[in-house]
Order: sequence, then structure tokens, then C-alpha cells
Amino acid sequence: MREFLGWCDELGVRVVSLYLLSSDNLRKRDSAELADLIEIIAELAEALSQEGNWRVKHVGRSDILPPELARVLADAEERTKGHSGLHVNLAVGYGGRNEIVDAVRSIIAQHEASGGTLEDLAAHLTPEMIGEHLYTGGQPDPDLVIRTSGEQRLSDFLLWQSAHSEFYFVEALGPDLRQVDFLRAIRDYTDRERRFGR
Repeated sequence: MREFLGWCDELGVRVVSLYLLSSDNLRKRDSAELADLIEIIAELAEALSQEGNWRVKHVGRSDILPPELARVLADAEERTKGHSGLHVNLAVGYGGRNEIVDAVRSIIAQHEASGGTLEDLAAHLTPEMIGEHLYTGGQPDPDLVIRTSGEQRLSDFLLWQSAHSEFYFVEALGPDLRQVDFLRAIRDYTDRERRFGR
């Protein structure tokens, strides 16, 4: 992953989101396999937070993670919050549907705290408002989603944000992705005409 992020940084990519562990994985995977994944993710987060000027952000739910992993992710985010280089989102304990639900809950709570009514909120709710309350609020939507493992599905990843993204599917597993695979994805992306619903 560090090598992949280096390739992105060299090309001037500003934001990269890595889907490392879904909320579904936490519920359904074998505990021994999960323990190994959690250790790998913690080591990655720690290493990335020491990587020059990169900024690390955890996107996902901390409350469903093992406390030690949640702490490591929070520390990495805090350590790099002033950095201005490559912005790396670590999607851990992440689910796109849960993210949208959490965003709507946040909007309702904020609206209620300001004394607004549900009728008023319903009348003024916009896609932009929901976007601001997502885990990635304030970030640009992804231009390109690279899906590894030969799968051709979103797997509950960035459902809202990827509404107008381009997709590229590659057979290689994530850890086996080669630079040539990455560059092919970039070349393919640059040859496309983006329409954004037009």
C-alpha cells in the first residue's frame, strides 16, 4: 500500500481512499483472520503517519473497531492533521450505507440542536448537505475507483461519493497490484470522456 501511495503521489494525485476493512468484514470474518488484518492495518496507519507530509484520515466507525486499532487510527490522524501532502483516507470499519445513515443522523441532530423542525429540514435537505456530513465531508468525490480482485461490484464502498466516478476493474488482488496495472488504469481513465450526468 505504501508503494501504491507513492505512485499516486508521484503523479500528483491529491486524495486516495483505501478500502481496508468493511463493517461487514468485522461481523462476518473469522476471528483469526480479523486479528491478522487488524494488526496489518494498525502497522500501515502508523507507518503512513510517519511518511513525510502525507495526511491520514480514518473514514469509518471507530465504535465498532477494537479499541487499540481505533486508538492507532486516531493517533495517525492527529499526528498528520496539519500536513498538506497526499491525503490518505483509510476506510476501516467502513460501510457506504452506514455512512449515509450516519450523515442523515448528524444532519437531524444538528438541525434539532438549532431548534428547527423536521418539516423545515425535509423542505431544505439537499444532496450537498448530506455530502458535507459524510465521513469524507469537505473532500472532492473520487474521479476514479480502481476495483481489484477481478470483482465487478462496489462492495458498499463510497456509494454516495462515486455517483459520477469512473471505474476500472483489474484482476490483481490489492497487495499484488503492480505499477504497470496502476498506470494502465490511469491511462484508461485519461482516455475517457467524463459526462457527470450530461
